[in-house]
Amino acid sequence: QVQLVESGGGLVQAGGSLRLSCAASGRTFSSYHMGWFRQAPGKEREFVTAISWSGGSIYYADSVKGRFTISRDNAKKMVYLQMNSLKSEDTAVYYCAAQLYNGLYYLPNYNYWGQGTQVTVSS
Repeated sequence: QVQLVESGGGLVQAGGSLRLSCAASGRTFSSYHMGWFRQAPGKEREFVTAISWSGGSIYYADSVKGRFTISRDNAKKMVYLQMNSLKSEDTAVYYCAAQLYNGLYYLPNYNYWGQGTQVTVSS
């Protein structure tokens, strides 16, 4: 099992940057593929980005490509989401998630979730 705790959310102006962190516990963290998802008010939770267990494969939603960067440090059991050029439509609760399967885009494959961290982008 793995437990996940996100941090780093907050209020930022449009065009600004934030870095989210996800701290994991559990001895097998390095085996897990990791993803970031977000959920805006009144909307379904959506895929943002994911990174494979080795870091060798990375995927981004089209809406964040070129602005967001995912990374991981298996030795520290950490996953990061660097968010640049933020837009008001990026406002959402951001969740870190972990899974052992393929299909890194696919939300139902993720069976471990953090509690979420709020990101608010003011225009």
